Amino acid sequence: MHPSPPPFRQTVAAFRARGENLHAVYILLFLNIAFFFLEHQDAEKYARVFSFDWNGVMSGEAWRLFTWQFAQAGQGWFAFPKVVVLFFTLLLLYIMGSAVEEEWGTFHFLTLFAASTLVSALTAGWFGIPLLGSYFVNFSLLFVYAATFPEQTFYFFGVIPIKIRWIGWAAALVLISGVLAGGGANAAAFAGAVVSLGYYAMIRKPRVAKTAVPKPAIDSPDATAIRNAARFVAVKKAVASAAVADIDRLAAQFQREVVTGVNICPPADYKPENSDGYCIRCDGFAECSARYLKARRPPTDVPVVMPSATATENPPA
Repeated sequence: MHPSPPPFRQTVAAFRARGENLHAVYILLFLNIAFFFLEHQDAEKYARVFSFDWNGVMSGEAWRLFTWQFAQAGQGWFAFPKVVVLFFTLLLLYIMGSAVEEEWGTFHFLTLFAASTLVSALTAGWFGIPLLGSYFVNFSLLFVYAATFPEQTFYFFGVIPIKIRWIGWAAALVLISGVLAGGGANAAAFAGAVVSLGYYAMIRKPRVAKTAVPKPAIDSPDATAIRNAARFVAVKKAVASAAVADIDRLAAQFQREVVTGVNICPPADYKPENSDGYCIRCDGFAECSARYLKARRPPTDVPVVMPSATATENPPA
């Protein structure tokens, strides 16, 4: 299953407070792997200690409110080995979690995880059932990702294309069927998913009706790429000739066009001439180009070396 590249930087800022991306998804990936090894050593003991149990929480075992999410069990994966389940859990968490955290920021991403997990646990406590399994990845994160990037396409087996919105609808159908069949765990997962979508709707900016104003051709992705590629030629020429005036002029022009809220790449990843055309299509091109020019601006305070007075004197006759 291979996704097409998510439109991280080309996506218009659609949320009230995007926030900084601190890559907390890697912490969740690590916890899934660490808890998998604990579960692998003694599955029964793991379930007794880390599964959600309302009585255990009431007796002071507060960790149970969250640790049940990091188990590769109780998810309805039929006879698949747990290591296979772990692989797909990590894959989906990385693909979808990274995209959502990049778009929302770490604070909102972790709030989404906490809200989904706690509401599912409280629902299970209401029904008096235990919980064990990664319902956040399978349902809440999937639904939010599908709502944020509905046109994202996954390629199953590298060949079969399917949009994430249809995967989300299929998962919703399975979940609702389980709820109607009387499954308490499905009801808990459903409650967490509903809260997650509610949080998504809360932080998303309301859509504003726009008048049909034709956009200039330069706003198209291809036209922007062509324009930026031509501008980078001027950047290379200015840097190669060490023309301070041209470097300052281009840097000031790029600085005026900086798009706020874009997480730009490190300097080593600034490669506008790459065949993939990623840099010249990116919203962060102006900021990266200004940084590139400032780093290569030659110093202007080089001391002038005057010839020695004794070197110009005529030798004595």
